[in-house]
Formats: sequence, C-alpha cells, structure tokens
Amino acid sequence: MFGDILPSRMFIDEVKIRVKAGDGGNGCMAFRREKFIPKGGPSGGDGGRGGDIVLTASQHHNTLLHFRYNPEHKAERGRHGEGSNRTGHDGKDTDLPVPIGTVVYDADSGDLLHDFTSAGDRFVVAKGGRGGRGNQHFATPTHQAPTRHEPGGTGDEKFLRLELKLLADVGLVGFPNAGKSTLISVISAAKPKIADYPFTTLQPNLGVVALPDGNSCVVADIPGLIEGAHEGAGLGIQFLRHIERTKALVHLVDVSEFTGRDPVEDFKVILAELESFSEALIEKPMLVVASKIDSCQNAEAVTRLKRAAARRKMPFFKLSSVTGEGVKELLFAIAKTITENSR
Repeated sequence: MFGDILPSRMFIDEVKIRVKAGDGGNGCMAFRREKFIPKGGPSGGDGGRGGDIVLTASQHHNTLLHFRYNPEHKAERGRHGEGSNRTGHDGKDTDLPVPIGTVVYDADSGDLLHDFTSAGDRFVVAKGGRGGRGNQHFATPTHQAPTRHEPGGTGDEKFLRLELKLLADVGLVGFPNAGKSTLISVISAAKPKIADYPFTTLQPNLGVVALPDGNSCVVADIPGLIEGAHEGAGLGIQFLRHIERTKALVHLVDVSEFTGRDPVEDFKVILAELESFSEALIEKPMLVVASKIDSCQNAEAVTRLKRAAARRKMPFFKLSSVTGEGVKELLFAIAKTITENSR
C-alpha cells in the first residue's frame, strides 16, 4: 500500500492558503398583493445560509501539492430571500481534501486549529454567514406593514498554514548515505532512489514492513541530516517534523571506511540535532545501528559506537542491508519496541 505512496512528483509538506466561507443571503422586503385579499401583509422570505469551508482527511492525497497552485478557496453564498415567504437556498459547502497527518494552524495567530489523524475526519474551518431575516418576522399587532429586513451575515475568512506530518511507526534517521534508503528497500516494497552521493533522498519514503510477530508497521525513510539541520542546514528542518509522530527511531550510523568520519562523532551530531529540534524526539525509544558493517575495516570504531549507545541505554545492532546480516534481529527489536510503546 505505502510502497509507492510518495511518487516522484514534488513533495509539498507546508502551504499557506486563504479560505472564505459564503456570506448569508439578504432577507427580503415584500408584501402580499393577491386578488380578493385586501390586507396581504408582509411576505418577505429569509436569506439562505452561506456555505462552509470543510477540510477532510483523505487517503487519496499524500502531499499538499494541490494547494500550491490553488491557494484561495471560497464557498458559495446563500441566495437572497424572495416574496411569498420564500427562503433563499443555502450556499454549497466547499470540501477541501487534505492528507492524513495534516495539522492546521491559523496563519495570523499561530493557534492550532485541528490535527487530522484518521481517514474521513472532517473539520469546519470557516463557517458560512447566517441568512438575513425577511420583513415577515418584524410584523407586530401595532406595526403590521414593517419594511425592516436584515442583510445576510458575513462568512468567516481565514489565512491558514497547513503542515503535513507523516504518520509512521518508525523513523530512520542518520547522516546522508548512512544506508536508510537501502534498508527500507530491503525490508519493504518501497523503491526509493539509491546512489552513492549525499542527499539521494530528497523526500520522505514510506514502506510497510512485515514484522516477525505477525504484525506490520510503517517505516519512514527521512532525508539525511547534517550538523546544523535544526537551523536549516542541508535539507534543514523541513523533514524533521515527519518523525515527531513516530513511536521509535532507528539511528543508522555508517561505519564503512569510505566516509572519512568518526562514527561516534556522527552519532553525537545527529542526537544533538534531534534534541535541538525537539526534546520529545530525543526521548523517543531509539535503536542504534552500525550500518554497512560488510565494508567496515575498523572494528575498534564499531566497539566505541556500541559503548556510546550503551551509555545512553540504547540497543545496538550491526547491520548490512547488502548481505542481510542483522536485518532479522533488527526487525525483532522494532516489533518489541513498537509493542512496548503502544500499551
């Protein structure tokens, strides 16, 4: 299901839009003028209600791209009232589909308005104006020919910021080319782009992984982080938000001889970036993985990385996505971690 959920088209995870609910229709001023009825009286109908702007969580959308080139949305206004006590038609609501995982903020105040976490969830983000009353409502025993009638109410108008946070159980984090894309291609049906240069992954990839306990989970391959990512360096913070909802993190550290970096230092840098972005991230259960163990020529570096993980009480694994070494053990650990954090 999720293997191709994020196609090669542009991945948009934050947009600003303007929404305007429909205004209510005006009330009517009218009087009955019928044959053989000498005293008709007021007969002005009410205006119709303006349409609402409704956001709906849709399984058929996985980015906010459809808002990028269409940032303004209006609902239909209510029709005006008519004579013979005829009420105007209500304006049609405007339904806007958003991906599951979308968070809606008021762009002006920054207030959180709604968080879409399940398919079919609906939220009225802007209410239509009420219809104005016709002059029929203002007749009294002493004032039987009122000319008073009300204009329709104004529909809500708002500027919104929509932010998409992917719904995944496990997030893969690490430096660029740490082996995240290769791992997700091995354990799921996802087919991310894989190459031997930094920032191969330019957008998150999701994959459904069958776990040894008979259950399954959704794993997100997050584009590589570098030092200063929380301040916008590299691909910046635009993808860090996608691991905020995960139940666990798998931290891949490249221990091959080709990086020229110290694995322990890489480990510390990524931890610092996660903590700088959100303290909640660093508190999530984390599995530390010595990736590309088949190309490792420095066993001492792996030992130091294992000790660094042990000091933080994080489970440690050796992994080669190419040979399959350690994959089964990692999946067992992921299943156990998800179970323990779902209670």
